[in-house]
Amino acid sequence: MVSKQTTIVNATGLHARPASVFVTEAKKYANTNVTIKNVDKDTAPVNAKSIMMILAAGLGTGTKIEIACDGPEEQAALDALVALVDSGFGE
Repeated sequence: MVSKQTTIVNATGLHARPASVFVTEAKKYANTNVTIKNVDKDTAPVNAKSIMMILAAGLGTGTKIEIACDGPEEQAALDALVALVDSGFGE
């Protein structure tokens, strides 16, 4: 298992469109479990392949998150998802 913390930088946070992009990227790693956690509120990790779980987590701009991946492609998944968040989802 690998994990990394980063901060959501895009103006809308992890809502609707960026959440959809995040889930689509996470699902590319079918054999790897991916979770996302709000570090600021120390909440339980949620399934990062579920748009409903991500939206329910309420991850807004400036929120510090932790992405964790466990499986055969864990490092590739982590690198791709952290890069996506750090890029601001192209917004």
